[in-house]
Amino acid sequence: MNRRSALRFLMAAGAGSVFDRAFAGSPADGQDNFILHSETRLVLLDVSVENREGGFVSGLTRENFRVYENNRPQEITVFAHNDLPVTIGILVDESRSMSPKRPAVLTAALTFIGESNPADQIFVLNFNERVKPGLTPPQLFSDNRQELRDALFRGVPEGRTALYDAVMDGLNQLRLGQRDKKALVLISDGGDNASLHTRHETLRRIESSVATIYTVGIFDMEDQDRDPNILKQLAHISGGRVYFPADVTEMVPVCRRIAHEIRERYTLGYQPASPPPGKTEKGLRSIRVDAVAPGRGSLTARTRTSYRYDAPETTPQK
Repeated sequence: MNRRSALRFLMAAGAGSVFDRAFAGSPADGQDNFILHSETRLVLLDVSVENREGGFVSGLTRENFRVYENNRPQEITVFAHNDLPVTIGILVDESRSMSPKRPAVLTAALTFIGESNPADQIFVLNFNERVKPGLTPPQLFSDNRQELRDALFRGVPEGRTALYDAVMDGLNQLRLGQRDKKALVLISDGGDNASLHTRHETLRRIESSVATIYTVGIFDMEDQDRDPNILKQLAHISGGRVYFPADVTEMVPVCRRIAHEIRERYTLGYQPASPPPGKTEKGLRSIRVDAVAPGRGSLTARTRTSYRYDAPETTPQK
């Protein structure tokens, strides 16, 4: 198996995933299906590195990184830094309060698409009280700029905001994508006031996901439904970033920066320690990544802060 196919398998494992049965991977073009067996848990991290000036740092090697789980150092067994295609979901708030901001939001979203890798798999979800696909079903993804533009403009600002439902639907659709890395870009002007899913369900799902989430909040100060904290949580847990533009005119540079960051991120993987024999362990494990490169100054590495370790229950043998 070549390096790219191996990375595709590893990325499918995700943060905290367990493979104790056969896994049917997606074959490379023109190749037969392959079956992989693994008893090993693998944690994969999407990592962004910035210098003191806030610029993205490229050209680092495996030796420049240190990974800690629950403050214990981990051996990095997977490393990649390429502008690999990504599966990306753009979640656009189309509640009634978004009407005056909509032209700026659509322009910014189109800028993001234009600055992304041309081979990215992208989808659009427009949401208000309901979450609606921007692409015409059954099409799930596209790399066609005109199709994605039409998907963005298909939304109609009305009603309230089902933000949690949009994130959950976005995570579900990401899992259907064939690209190695996964990301969501969420643009909203308020908190949730219409979802069927709860805040707790949404945050817990993110803890078990490999997706990196970028959130952009454009709030009206008089809006009683605004909730900047949920946007901060979504980004912080997943290792993404939250932005609060002071004005809609700042939306374009924000989305351009998000697109560039996605293309500059590193992939690090390690095998975490298993619970002692005969015991199960469930819950959050904290993560920290440090980046050090002589002559490059002070560096800041950003990734998810934790993942959910949900080991399968063992059945006692009779």
